[in-house]
Amino acid sequence: MDLGMVIDLTNTTRYYPPSEWKKQGIKHVKIPCKGRDAVPDNESVNIFVSEVKQFLSRRPRHSRKHVLVHCTHGHNRTGFMIIHFLMRTEPISVGEALLVFANARPPGIYKEDYIDSLYKFYHEERPDTITCPSTPEWKRSSGFDLNGEAIQDEDDFGGIEDPFHEKVMENEVMTIDDVLGDAIPYDQQDAMKQFCLLSLKMPASKGNLQFPGSHPVSLDRDNLQLLRQRYYYATWKADGTRYMMLIMCDGCYLIDRTFSFRRVQMRFPLKQSSEVPNDRTHNFTLLDGEMVIDTLPTKKLARRYLIYDLMVLNGKPVIELPFSERWKLIEREVVEPRNSERQNIHQSRNPNYRYEMEPFRVRRKDFYLLCTVTKLLTEFIPKLSHAADGLIFQGWDDPYVPRTHEGLLKWKYPEMNSIDFLFEVGDDNHEQLHVFDRGKKKLLEGEHVVFKGVDFMGKTMYCYYQMTKRHRG
Repeated sequence: MDLGMVIDLTNTTRYYPPSEWKKQGIKHVKIPCKGRDAVPDNESVNIFVSEVKQFLSRRPRHSRKHVLVHCTHGHNRTGFMIIHFLMRTEPISVGEALLVFANARPPGIYKEDYIDSLYKFYHEERPDTITCPSTPEWKRSSGFDLNGEAIQDEDDFGGIEDPFHEKVMENEVMTIDDVLGDAIPYDQQDAMKQFCLLSLKMPASKGNLQFPGSHPVSLDRDNLQLLRQRYYYATWKADGTRYMMLIMCDGCYLIDRTFSFRRVQMRFPLKQSSEVPNDRTHNFTLLDGEMVIDTLPTKKLARRYLIYDLMVLNGKPVIELPFSERWKLIEREVVEPRNSERQNIHQSRNPNYRYEMEPFRVRRKDFYLLCTVTKLLTEFIPKLSHAADGLIFQGWDDPYVPRTHEGLLKWKYPEMNSIDFLFEVGDDNHEQLHVFDRGKKKLLEGEHVVFKGVDFMGKTMYCYYQMTKRHRG
């Protein structure tokens, strides 16, 4: 076998020196994974999949070089990683992927918790027909490791609980500040950043990049006339967490305000037609929205992603289209195919998939005529299943504008209005108070602020206006 890369999943370095591979021009990747009573964590899986995909994409077209993956015995951790790779690169179910690996490496994965974890991670119900193979005879009868030493494998001990169970425990109490998804490798994240910037017609560059999503400006006397001059619709301003979402064929990636990407396991099938197979999913679709926490009639909490804009549809930028058309595309191309497949899941290619196991629900955010604003404020918002703190006014014919959009307006309830201040002390110990106006720092001459035993030097403060006091810090 002509090798190009070796991926070592053992949690030890005693089997061989990696330099032996490198001397032969073979790339060696170490992803230490504990073996006993633990499955590889999600971040390790992301690293594995990224490394293999990069190797295959960079491999010359006619190259026959292969990737060798191993753990201690080449069954459970190795099979677990390979099945994850198959699930993210092929239109395949967990059961089919398990069979592919078992046929290639009999008897396949023989640890029950590994099989259960795969089904849970990919939101599939495990059929009764899927049984765990018996532990191989050589594993039961031998107390020797690969070096012939009669000791336990040191990488079989220790470990963490199944990541799925950890997620359930953490999510018993939900807040908008919870970190969702799993970290991905830097190289993968950087490539996705470049895609987003290019799709939004922004200069692509490396380094600490700012979040490119569209930001509204506050409604004031200067821009109030826009509501009379142009065609606007209104929606509620949800008190949630802003995320863009990049949907890829290998998973979905939430993009937060720091322009960081984290992977979540979700399914977004394509709209069915005679030209599109029913196992195809979105790839390179970029959405904008916000994550809210709904209080259900049962008083339980559930996350929901409200999509309010679409910038790229399967690799095709649509930012120049009027908002009204992009808004219709969200429902037709993204939301309806999900709802349709969910309602007819028994007829789909993978009838064992369970949408209710996904980390959050998805829907398109509604927009309303300006004449309904009073009703929005007095009747609609008070009945919402999640918190809201004002209104958003969206130009119906506007293109998608990255960063600050002077035509995208926000209004907040007076008691919820806030101002960003920056307090600094200059070289001459002169205290300075700045206010941020539409992203620009302005010095407030003659004003002062009183801090009660807290050091706010160089920090941006989130403040609100209080009628009874002149200054608030």
